[in-house]
Amino acid sequence: MEAMEKINRFWMGRRALITGATGLLGSWLVKELLSVGANVVALVMDEDPQSELYRSGDFKRISIVNGRLENLRTIERAINTHETDVVFHVGAQTLVGAAHRAPWATFEANIRGTYNLLEACRLHDGLVKRVVIASSDKAYGENPALPYVETMPLYGRRPYEVSKSCADLLAQSYHHTYGLPVAVARCGNIYGGGDLNWSRIVPGTIRSLLQGERPIIRSDGTYLRDYLYVEDAAKAYMILAEKIEDKRVKGGGFNFSPGKPSAVLDIVKAIQKLMKQTALKPDIRNEAKGEIRSQYLSSAKARSLLQWQPRHDLEGGLRETIDWYRKFLNGSAS
Repeated sequence: MEAMEKINRFWMGRRALITGATGLLGSWLVKELLSVGANVVALVMDEDPQSELYRSGDFKRISIVNGRLENLRTIERAINTHETDVVFHVGAQTLVGAAHRAPWATFEANIRGTYNLLEACRLHDGLVKRVVIASSDKAYGENPALPYVETMPLYGRRPYEVSKSCADLLAQSYHHTYGLPVAVARCGNIYGGGDLNWSRIVPGTIRSLLQGERPIIRSDGTYLRDYLYVEDAAKAYMILAEKIEDKRVKGGGFNFSPGKPSAVLDIVKAIQKLMKQTALKPDIRNEAKGEIRSQYLSSAKARSLLQWQPRHDLEGGLRETIDWYRKFLNGSAS
């Protein structure tokens, strides 16, 4: 109770800008921040009525600025007009396959969008006191030494990996050059209710099973990943913002991981078991391109310096996720 009151006092009335608020992580950040009394501003490119931000009605409780990350003046307007104190930059093109097919658009959103965001924060440093940038385990590229730790180099090679490595390095550059109060969050695969990218393994599998269809696995099923429940990821971002004044935190990168990686096929089997749909054999297509076979993170640094740890194990997170999609798809199977 005492810890929760402390968090409430920190966020109560604080103005926070979230980019990518219609996405999975962004929509949950909105929920978490509203629950502790923050004033939330969202930069939204397109109004998507199926996104959790709009479906839940949360959009009625926040201020919305329409525009693109590629436009510096739009970001400046969001920060200056709403006198933003904290910035969470989670807006991005987040699909590895889409990046492989269309790298230019991914570089524009993920690289130009990030340096525009950082520059706007620098220009308005009288307002902005805390900036959290979304990176990814993909920023490390492919490294046979597992799990990844924060001292490893950022070594992206394929388009999506490169976009995350660049965004990560840009954030560090703005800190070391201009003193920008920024920290970087590196998560594995984030899952949870509200992800409408059906090509991803968790929502795609749940939808297939609800429709009585075989779940599709684009890889060979052995790819190894971290799977972090979205509520745990959102709270990790908030803790990072809260503690950014600590000199051990400011300017640094932090891994956030459940601590137990899973193979894609094991995720599908876990969902099948929870949904009691084990008779449907997965359709393993082995056609994934531009993806690293095995990668997972050590979050020892975050557990030590931030006292962060996930509250959900895989089964608990999947149960909540399945429940969300049952309700969502009850009215729409598209």
